[in-house]
Amino acid sequence: MNWRRSRIRISLPGLLVGHAKEFRCREGTRPRGQRPGAATRVPNRFAIAFILITVVIDSMGIGLIMPVMPDLIRELRGTGLSEAALWGGVLAASFAVMQFLFGPFLGNLSDCYGRRPVLLCSLVVMSVDYLIMALTGSIWILFLGRIIGGVTAATHATALAYVADVSEQDRKSQNFGLIGAAFGIGFILGPLFGGVLSEFGSRAPFYAACALAFGNAVFGYFILPETVTDRTRRALSLARANPLGALRHVGNVRGAAPLLVGFFLHSVAFFVYPAVWSYYTQERFNWDPFMVGISLATVGIAIVIVQGGLIRVVLPRLGEWRTVIGGMCITCVVFFSYGFVSEGWTVFVLIPLSSLGMLSNPVLQGLLSRATSDDAQGELQGVLAAITAIATIISPLMMSLAFRQFTHEEAALYLPGAPFLLAALIEFAGLLVIVSAARRKLRAA
Repeated sequence: MNWRRSRIRISLPGLLVGHAKEFRCREGTRPRGQRPGAATRVPNRFAIAFILITVVIDSMGIGLIMPVMPDLIRELRGTGLSEAALWGGVLAASFAVMQFLFGPFLGNLSDCYGRRPVLLCSLVVMSVDYLIMALTGSIWILFLGRIIGGVTAATHATALAYVADVSEQDRKSQNFGLIGAAFGIGFILGPLFGGVLSEFGSRAPFYAACALAFGNAVFGYFILPETVTDRTRRALSLARANPLGALRHVGNVRGAAPLLVGFFLHSVAFFVYPAVWSYYTQERFNWDPFMVGISLATVGIAIVIVQGGLIRVVLPRLGEWRTVIGGMCITCVVFFSYGFVSEGWTVFVLIPLSSLGMLSNPVLQGLLSRATSDDAQGELQGVLAAITAIATIISPLMMSLAFRQFTHEEAALYLPGAPFLLAALIEFAGLLVIVSAARRKLRAA
């Protein structure tokens, strides 16, 4: 089958104002049942825009609720900030447990039945989850909502599988970077809107997130084509649909195991941000939800610049392995710095540096995607979602517990930055794994 390059200009109206990115797709796949030699089809610009908007909304939902989550938990439980952080960790972990159990199943489901139905169903359930959180008067209903949301949390992984379907092999890391940029745009808009909407109460951001997710599901229903074809369609296998079976299969791909370990450790360290950022900045700098939202929006701007633009400059010059290693080194330095900063302005100095460390994630995903066959891209993204889920089970519990241990009234040592020091150690362990894998790759070349 002949593959040739096709350039599609993508603009996200209202979200990427005045900003268009080039997305290179591969041609040669045909819709199910189409005759060999018939005209080929690639997703149109509206379909690619939908994928990017889905990622934007996914991260907007996170950013919308992060500034108000501490206040909502304290409202429901009547507790202080330290106890609220612990409850926040439990809620995040419950979501992640469900994502771990069902992520590979949904990934395999999308390899069999297609990306479209999985994406659309996930968006609808996500909107229901946000509505439950907006209406709840009990922490246990909030807990139930997080469980339901975790079962169908397939939007990000399936969006990545969609991008893998239409990307050329040598441009997967850069196109995954574009997904990272879309995530960053959501992180700009989400916290800003979350901070503003918090003035109308702790429930208002949840209603907004619900409306966004449902509106995008309707948009996708009308414009999203399917990318899974007869050539790449794979029968659903329950042996590979469970998390351990899928992980074993992907881990057997040559060179994938150390990358998966490095990805896991990097994810555990990275999730210190959603786990304790709101609590850390309130405790350390006495920030209100509006300032928390501003700081998260600044992170989003930095992510967009790095993953939407800088990655396309850095990758050709440094190569994938050096980019991953350099990014993880920077992340270690940033986490260690957050452990000891005492002035709020230093956070805004460190944010641009921390965004450079985020180059590691799309490049690791690109390396893994290139090593995986076309009929298992959904499975790979399901496995990565499961690994991420394990990280989000472990990380919020570890980081919120570390925060509580070093901030409660009877703490032997007052150190709000303790979770970031722990994250720095975990990131360094992941760095050692990746460096070892890179050396083996060099020796084999």
